[in-house]
Amino acid sequence: MNKRFFSCLVVTLCGVFMLLSSTAHAQTKANYAYLGLEPDIVTNFISPSARKLGYVRVTVELMINDADQLEIAQHHMPLLRATAIEVFGQQTAEKVKSLTGREDIRLAILKALQDHMKRETGAEIIKNVIFTKYLYHI
Repeated sequence: MNKRFFSCLVVTLCGVFMLLSSTAHAQTKANYAYLGLEPDIVTNFISPSARKLGYVRVTVELMINDADQLEIAQHHMPLLRATAIEVFGQQTAEKVKSLTGREDIRLAILKALQDHMKRETGAEIIKNVIFTKYLYHI
């Protein structure tokens, strides 16, 4: 009887500790915030094969590491917009048109934004870059 009681007690305590651990983990999850670069990014790129000027129009949302950092990101909005425009302006038409190229551009913008924010504030602040609308014309 004592072994059975002890076994039940151990199983119950393990369950309680697991529940408490998952609750504590849920409370320590990041508190992300989102910030849109408004208005949409509209910039030109050169299509060397067609020798034409193309343009891209992109709606960009920034995932901020913590909602407490949202005000800092808003303060640096001109830098964030200029960085995104600069990265897009350096792209080729082939990269702008392809899905893998879009992902490369997104990652390049993310890295550039994180580097700028690290330099300006000491923290990366930007967790991710999301394109919610992506249009191009050549």
